[in-house]
Amino acid sequence: MITYEELHHVGINVTNLEKAKQFYREILCLEELERPPFDFEGAWFAVGNQQIHLLVIPESQTIRRDKRLSSREGHFALRVKDYEGTLQWLKKNNIDVLEKPDSTSGFAQIFCADPDGNLIELHVERT
Repeated sequence: MITYEELHHVGINVTNLEKAKQFYREILCLEELERPPFDFEGAWFAVGNQQIHLLVIPESQTIRRDKRLSSREGHFALRVKDYEGTLQWLKKNNIDVLEKPDSTSGFAQIFCADPDGNLIELHVERT
């Protein structure tokens, strides 16, 4: 049996580290963390007590070719405090979004993608 404490991090493959770092820092408003000196490029970001690790691996098999927004493709989800405020922030920054305020999931969802097409769900509990 395995007993879990929490999800520590999600690793995301990217092709252009500087563009990706700008997106995660300036659009998603995440704090960049110090990263150990690995022998490959990458960056770490804090999300509360969890982390997102950006990994530059040119031969990655997980980079999506079709960059269209979808709620059915693999993604990670971040809970936000303010649905409308988040939506307006993304639109103000010219980020394409897929809005699902009445999703059957029970969450009001916004889907967007980073510069490499990695899908991100931002959601709040529906009240």
